[in-house]
Amino acid sequence: MEKKIGEVSFVLGVVLAVILGLIGSYLGTLEPWLISLLIVLGLIVGFVNISGKETKDFVWMAVALVLVAYVGGVSGTLTSVLYIGEYLSGVFNAIMAFVVPATIVVALKEIYALAQMK
Repeated sequence: MEKKIGEVSFVLGVVLAVILGLIGSYLGTLEPWLISLLIVLGLIVGFVNISGKETKDFVWMAVALVLVAYVGGVSGTLTSVLYIGEYLSGVFNAIMAFVVPATIVVALKEIYALAQMK
């Protein structure tokens, strides 16, 4: 049951991040509760969906995704691209709001597991 909640949270989070990123770019800003929803979904994914041997792969892929999303979104690099730059930037920012909390939780769980090994 926990695995199903994590899977649904991940898919819902990615789809919601893309939609909210597009809407936020169109409107100019998003309501704080919508960003909070992405953060909560990211936390759920981090706590429930990723464990064991998936941890290292998830952390590496999440770090790569966050770096690319940062360069494309937060840094403003893509905003100068005609027509779609603002939308891509919004989508990357929303994806970061979803992925960063999950990555932090998974990394902390892994650090805790390593600390338990003696």
